[in-house]
Amino acid sequence: MSAAAEEGPRRAKPAAAAADKGDLFHVVHKVPAGDSPYVRAKHLQLVDKDPAASIVWFWKAINAGDRVDSALKDMAVVMKQLDRAEEAVEAIKSFRHLCSKQAQESLDNVLIDLYKKCGRTEEQIELLKHKLKMIYMGEAFNGRTTKTARSHGKKFQVSIKQETSRILGNLGWAYMQQKNYVAAEVVYCKAQEIEPDANKACNLSLCLVRQRRYEEARAILDDARGTWLPGSDDPKILKRVEELLHEIDSLSPPFLSLPSEEDLIGRVELLTTEWSSSPVSRSRRRLPIFEEISTFRDHQIAC
Repeated sequence: MSAAAEEGPRRAKPAAAAADKGDLFHVVHKVPAGDSPYVRAKHLQLVDKDPAASIVWFWKAINAGDRVDSALKDMAVVMKQLDRAEEAVEAIKSFRHLCSKQAQESLDNVLIDLYKKCGRTEEQIELLKHKLKMIYMGEAFNGRTTKTARSHGKKFQVSIKQETSRILGNLGWAYMQQKNYVAAEVVYCKAQEIEPDANKACNLSLCLVRQRRYEEARAILDDARGTWLPGSDDPKILKRVEELLHEIDSLSPPFLSLPSEEDLIGRVELLTTEWSSSPVSRSRRRLPIFEEISTFRDHQIAC
């Protein structure tokens, strides 16, 4: 083999190393490879930390038909972060028809968060009811029993049961914003039947507190402090439980213990003994109201 032939593999190594380095960059920063409008938008969002500029390129991606499903959803999320939630709502409503059928459910989830951010509770409730109807009709998760979700960069599987409980929890909270505590109670109870957790238990307890049903609320909080409910060992949940218990103590009337029948009879006997042993006259032993009655009766007889 000639020296020239031996040089070939050696020259290829720097290119391969550069490729590996580029792949590592995309993995670390979670940005796709390439130079399309969507890729530029994600680079501005995640690497350059310039959300306003990324929105411009997300718009370009949507107009160019470049990964429209992801571009519209990501743009709405960035808009929410910049307190442009109302604008994000209109963007989703105006351009979701360009997205695939598989993306619609994910867009609904983003829209629910936006409605919550904007305080548009009625629309939030209607959309949550729509999602529950889709689950009932078997149309959620695109017909599958589970879906892959992502949180804090990690993927995990969500079942229909978990999703139903989550949506009911959000619906209960939306009703609470309307001060419709009866409806919120019903929804939270159903959510707890499907998949109980300590956070929803706290919200259910709060519904009962607002209805002045303090002892029922306290009983639910005792469960939330137990070890059997998911999330009961979370320090934030424990702190919230203690705050709710403190609120119940401050709002509920003090419990007045009534004397037993034996104790009551003993007090009456003691009182009558004191009266009979008193040196004052019989008329002076009477209570004032009896004195007034007697005086009134004597006056009538005299007349």
